[in-house]
Amino acid sequence: MTENNHTQQAALCLDNKDCEDLVKGKVYLLLLDEAAAEDGLIRVMDESGEDYLYPAANFVLIHLPQDALSALYSTAV
Repeated sequence: MTENNHTQQAALCLDNKDCEDLVKGKVYLLLLDEAAAEDGLIRVMDESGEDYLYPAANFVLIHLPQDALSALYSTAV
């Protein structure tokens, strides 16, 4: 996925119950996905640059400065 295809935001993982590949306390790059949100899911990108759907209840949205978001994005791609 390219940076231009999605609005960049971040999400902090609060719980990884039933999602062992998530790291509790880690900040993930959030990719906006309205269809997933309607189903109670959130789409996040991991270090491999791949995006996955997880329960939105496992995360809290956080606001980061643009330079921090850019740094987070560069580690995920």
